[in-house]
Amino acid sequence: MIYTTLKGQQVFLENLVRLYAAAYIEIAGERAEMSLEWMDTNADKVKLIEYVLVFDYTPPGNEKRVKTILSYPTKEKLLNEMQKVVDFINENTHN
Repeated sequence: MIYTTLKGQQVFLENLVRLYAAAYIEIAGERAEMSLEWMDTNADKVKLIEYVLVFDYTPPGNEKRVKTILSYPTKEKLLNEMQKVVDFINENTHN
């Protein structure tokens, strides 16, 4: 199953383990993914780089991360795209 974003990017969903939204931030010269809730709580202490939608294919217990990351300029655009992905998955797995 392949999901195509509004930007025309294709994301394979066959082996998807986890889908999540995050904020990619910078703090003290380090960059990291943080939860949206954490970002909302700590927005005054960190620099937001972008919002990301993470398609994680990493099998449980596997240390090597396998993922596709799509970036968005706003939280609203990120959440809209995430909802479209969820709708797409639901439409294509319940038929």
